[in-house]
Amino acid sequence: MKQTTFASLAWKAKGKTTRREQFLAEMNAVIPWVRLTALIEPHYPKAGKGRQPLPLERMLRVYFMQQWFNLSDPQAEDALYDIEPMRRFAGIELAEDTIPDETTILRFRHVLEEHKLTAAIFAEVRGLLEEKKLLLKSGTIVDATIISAPSSTKNEAQARDLEMHQTKKNKQWYFGMKVHVGTSKQGLVHSIATGPANEADITRLDDLLHGEENELYGDQAYWSEDHRLHCRCAGINYRVNRRAKAHRTLSEHHKAVNRSRSRRRARGEFAFRVVKQLWGFAKVRYRGLKKNTARVFTLFALSNLYMVRRRLLPQGGCCAL
Repeated sequence: MKQTTFASLAWKAKGKTTRREQFLAEMNAVIPWVRLTALIEPHYPKAGKGRQPLPLERMLRVYFMQQWFNLSDPQAEDALYDIEPMRRFAGIELAEDTIPDETTILRFRHVLEEHKLTAAIFAEVRGLLEEKKLLLKSGTIVDATIISAPSSTKNEAQARDLEMHQTKKNKQWYFGMKVHVGTSKQGLVHSIATGPANEADITRLDDLLHGEENELYGDQAYWSEDHRLHCRCAGINYRVNRRAKAHRTLSEHHKAVNRSRSRRRARGEFAFRVVKQLWGFAKVRYRGLKKNTARVFTLFALSNLYMVRRRLLPQGGCCAL
């Protein structure tokens, strides 16, 4: 038993459950901790004669909270000192446990990036949802979004990030990276690809398909007559929004068809709403595609669990930290 502080006792006696506390309790209940720690354990530092590593699951919990609350490494350390629900989620008691400092948090993140463990986490979560019959493969919705990057050259290198590029969308210029996703018709992400913002969406289409589709949805950026004919031969219903030809507008019939398809295709943007609006990943935190891609895999793995958390929770069960 851990020694409980007076602050923890007073927190237990409070009369209100905050939204942060409820969110952390629900995510704690649906994340497959045993399966995820088993992926990381072979690469995690072992106890020796020197400084002892902190518990693996505690570091993974801190890393996940960084993604949910959009925290840098120093901010994550400060939050663990300041916020009781976050300490409880991480399994930290101030009277006994060591709070990981920003360097320890950074090193753990580097372990995940170096061994591509965030992609493994995404695959493990996808496998869990397939086992639970929540991620169905009857159809795929493809979509992409731009994640902004700093365009200023007022930095140590006095240059923009060379792996980021600018692109024009709706008469407005953006600088950053592009995240491509393939989702089920329910909006759960099963495939991810990243690249600079200026690459065409259709160039990543093959990376977003799992090969068992009987329907394909996408916006006008994915329209291709060759692809449409190929899908027809493969028995796939091609539901990509039709694009107008040069100097010719779409007929009213094709516009109506596009609107009908867009209503179904909109589910593919649910994950973007969670990741960008709820969790704040509208702007990259690191330089280069590698580190940001590692973060993307983690975010979409967690967003999949978040979107189906009600169905993963035990019926009638009560979640608490």
